[in-house]
Amino acid sequence: MEVERTKLGTLKAPTHGKFITVLSIDGGGIRGIIPGIIVAFLESELQKLDGEEARVADYFDVVAGTSTGGLLTIMLTAANDNNRPMYAAKDIKSFYFDNGPKIFPQVSWPLAKMIKAVLGPRYDGKYLHNLLKQKLGNTRCQQTLTNVVIPTFDIKRLQPTIFSSFEVKSKPHLNALLSDIGIGTSAAPTYFPAHYFETKDSAGKVEKFNLVDGGVAANNPTLIAIGEVTKEIHRKSPDFNSIKAADHYGRLLVLSLGTGSPKVEEKYTANEASRWGVFGWLVSDLM
Repeated sequence: MEVERTKLGTLKAPTHGKFITVLSIDGGGIRGIIPGIIVAFLESELQKLDGEEARVADYFDVVAGTSTGGLLTIMLTAANDNNRPMYAAKDIKSFYFDNGPKIFPQVSWPLAKMIKAVLGPRYDGKYLHNLLKQKLGNTRCQQTLTNVVIPTFDIKRLQPTIFSSFEVKSKPHLNALLSDIGIGTSAAPTYFPAHYFETKDSAGKVEKFNLVDGGVAANNPTLIAIGEVTKEIHRKSPDFNSIKAADHYGRLLVLSLGTGSPKVEEKYTANEASRWGVFGWLVSDLM
């Protein structure tokens, strides 16, 4: 992968290099460990070329992520006090192993698990919410070290809300706190509570968000990221001023990382399911 920089950590516009580089990370809960390990290996290889301070965010014009992939996106692109990524990729594995059991506390009794799921989300999300707010503070979408694209789904509007560095320029109400974006994109229905927050634009207009997991809109955010780049090119953004709209797909270099496939279990037959009512479907999902 070839990238041009004025200095380590400062990306030039995509038109200065041969490619528009996109990193896309799928949703998948705790299985975010998988793309985390892949990204850590990639970063270690890049460090062999450019030194120990090289970070993944230095090499991608856009980083996109949904749900746990959105959390990875934020970790890789949010700046620390030295204006470098908050997390080195090698630290992501530890993040999941250290915090996973507290984010997803296990209930040992099947009946207790069922009752909890019927009465509300399996997890209250408090540990994850506090962790993100503590780590990210007042950092906002516009302050990432490279462009980000993070899908969520607004359950009041019944449509996706995409937090995009590109869109923030014309829609300042999308310049939300990264902690709120991270909580929203990872709020998987039945697992975590939906997330509500507000933002204000420069004129003081309040925008309200009622968000659940971005996987409801796009568990793989690759096409959304490419769409954001395409819109910028059609808008004749200065960052893409030498790229013709009809030719830009040949300039895209995309690395799309999944989170593996969950184990597929055979449970019920059509004959069994044909007798279920609302309660039957609910109970079968919890077993």
